[in-house]
Amino acid sequence: MRIARFSIDGNVAFGAVEGEGTVESGGLVLDIIKGIPYTDFELSGTKVPLSKVRLLPPVLPNKVVAIGRNYAEHAAELGNEVPDAPVAFFKPTTSVTGPGDAIEYPSFSDELHHEAELAVVIGRMCREVPRERVRDVIFGYTCANDVTARDVQRRENQWARAKGFDTSCPLGPWVETGLSVEQAGDLTVQATVNGEQRQLGRTSDMIRSIEDLVVHITEAMTLLPGDVILTGTPAGVGPLNVGDEVAVTIEGIGTLTNKVIKRG
Repeated sequence: MRIARFSIDGNVAFGAVEGEGTVESGGLVLDIIKGIPYTDFELSGTKVPLSKVRLLPPVLPNKVVAIGRNYAEHAAELGNEVPDAPVAFFKPTTSVTGPGDAIEYPSFSDELHHEAELAVVIGRMCREVPRERVRDVIFGYTCANDVTARDVQRRENQWARAKGFDTSCPLGPWVETGLSVEQAGDLTVQATVNGEQRQLGRTSDMIRSIEDLVVHITEAMTLLPGDVILTGTPAGVGPLNVGDEVAVTIEGIGTLTNKVIKRG
């Protein structure tokens, strides 16, 4: 099931996406969910054409835990070694933005990069999750773009500003709940800029698997429903300029599209 979060007539709700096609092509409708989707829920039967609503970030995470250098070719293209342990960092909730929303080019950077990533959405409160229970705490998966001020990342020891500025974490267009951990571990991840392919990889190329990452992160902290784990990006990261349209497409999930604007 594809679960979207949306606004219509000033109200915010979750809905199950039905039909075939994309956000842009039409043909999709939303069956409004009663309540929130992390627990047992019912479909209301009230259906709204997706074209009549504004899609929002599919979740509002308490925290986004991101993993760096989880693809060997990406580490190499930036001149980095594969780390001995997962490199984890946070993106604040204020960095989260939705499908179709603008990415604002930060005034303190001259080198903005796209990073297409599979995002894991947590479905229940969890801590110290054993490997065999990882599937039980995952709600689903969505597309993410770990937008990065690369010049700032190089010159500052911490990545907080480089990867945590407002609008640096597009998520969407919805959460796909029908993928198993095994299926999610072997999906195509692609990024295009103005229709030109920049990144193309598979989640099976990740150094640390989804299970590895959930175990590693929950050794240290409690994850809450709606929290997001960004699993790293394949090779091919590159520049974004004002006016560019960047799209992240993940097999079996969908396409997340955003346009870059000048921060005003």
